[in-house]
Amino acid sequence: MRRLLLDISPLCSSPAYRRLWIGSLLSAIGSALTTFALPLQIWYLTHSSFQVGLLSAVQLVPAVTIGLLGGAWADARDRRRLMLGATLALVATSAALALTARSGSGLLWLIYLIAAVRSGLAGITGPARRTFIPALLPADKLAAGLALDRLSFQLMLIAGPALAGVIVAVPALGLRGCYLIDAATFGGSLYGLGHLPMAPPAAAAASSRTVGAVREGIAFIARHPRLSGAFLADLSATVFALPISLFPAINAERFGGDPHTLGLFTAAIGVGGLASTLLSGPIVRVRNQGSAMLVAVCVWGGAFAAFAVVPGLALTLVMLGLAGAADTITVVMRGSIVQMNTPEAMRGRVTAVDYVVSLCGGQLGNLEAGAVGSLASPVLSAVAGGLATIAAAGIVGASIPGFARDPELTRTAA
Repeated sequence: MRRLLLDISPLCSSPAYRRLWIGSLLSAIGSALTTFALPLQIWYLTHSSFQVGLLSAVQLVPAVTIGLLGGAWADARDRRRLMLGATLALVATSAALALTARSGSGLLWLIYLIAAVRSGLAGITGPARRTFIPALLPADKLAAGLALDRLSFQLMLIAGPALAGVIVAVPALGLRGCYLIDAATFGGSLYGLGHLPMAPPAAAAASSRTVGAVREGIAFIARHPRLSGAFLADLSATVFALPISLFPAINAERFGGDPHTLGLFTAAIGVGGLASTLLSGPIVRVRNQGSAMLVAVCVWGGAFAAFAVVPGLALTLVMLGLAGAADTITVVMRGSIVQMNTPEAMRGRVTAVDYVVSLCGGQLGNLEAGAVGSLASPVLSAVAGGLATIAAAGIVGASIPGFARDPELTRTAA
């Protein structure tokens, strides 16, 4: 049973990692409050679905551009100071949003501007924070640390929206309360960061120009099959088989459009991911992480293909739960591959690409699923996307043999 359950030893053996994990969890839950409140505020002001959807476009552009540049900055500067500065700036944006919470629609442009700034700052803090984990944990505990990171993400998904709904419903708090609590929770993140050791840049990275450094990071990924394979496998899963945009249509077609059923769809994915995280003991001991990731991608695709056609609500939710469990395995394997195959001087840039791939893959996946669903049918879009994911995973494994090969055997052969 001990080998089956989540390995929490990194929290016990590394006080610095424990402080970083707890502080990041508190901050993530606070950020989830703002993620919930922002589109709701725009809806209250405009009652326009287009204006709410525009928020995603406003946030995506700075997240991608600043995310890539932020990786170069993390390699060329003291990462701890960079994180502290960006986190303090995020506190200021949360406070600014609280001031807009009772504004009229004339300040809608300001809300979009603050949201874009927040997204850009998250493009700095997200990748930079991940670079600390390999420095705080030994190699044999890295996968366990990444699984704990995934646990904090699952807890945020569950606790954040639920807490936000309660806060908004209290007249004395409302949207403003979400923003102010978010600002306060950054104190946990600052506490965790404040006790980390200084992280000066490598001499080679410090001398690189920003744009040139970004190109060096992308070229480094292209030259290393384990890294390029991990990113391509992840894109195969999210671009082809992420049919969340189809959920309302499939719910209407198969279950009469009951909103309670629609809520169960998303909840089932979260429950599957949480269960997989809590039972991640065997996952963190996998040696051939590339093959494990490809198998998880195939399970992800197959589960989403089956979800659209299996009979009954119970089996539908089981398939979504299975997809959520496979997602956890994919994320942990990808994170382990990225951190264990990246030198310190490149860690910021490669981790930034990891962040951008995860972000863009989900957005493109929803766009692809919605487009195919409108041209054909929602069910056909989900099934075709799942099967395409399995085929794409097979192509990645066949065309990049170094990715699916055991790294120990590769080093022995070399």
